[in-house]
Amino acid sequence: SRISVVHCFYFRGGAELLFDGVKKHQVTLPCQPEPWDIRNLLKWIKQNMLKERPELFLQGESVRPGILVLINEADWELMGELDYKLQDQDNVLFISTLHGG
Repeated sequence: SRISVVHCFYFRGGAELLFDGVKKHQVTLPCQPEPWDIRNLLKWIKQNMLKERPELFLQGESVRPGILVLINEADWELMGELDYKLQDQDNVLFISTLHGG
């Protein structure tokens, strides 16, 4: 069976306000038969981490426009976006570029 993997998720630019103001979360994702991809990760974050107002972070099955996603400091658009398969020790950074509101 696959080992569960540890990841750091960072929330910046106001996105952390949706996560009790905590900017860095070290998370061990549960084991599952298939590798975790970003699509499943976002569902997991919504179910397990988002404390309030998920619509400010998610839209449909993706992040809402205005939230930048970096995987190991590279733009997720270069990595396959929702289909990117998480590797052990990946750092995923969510930066809200929306201010005010």
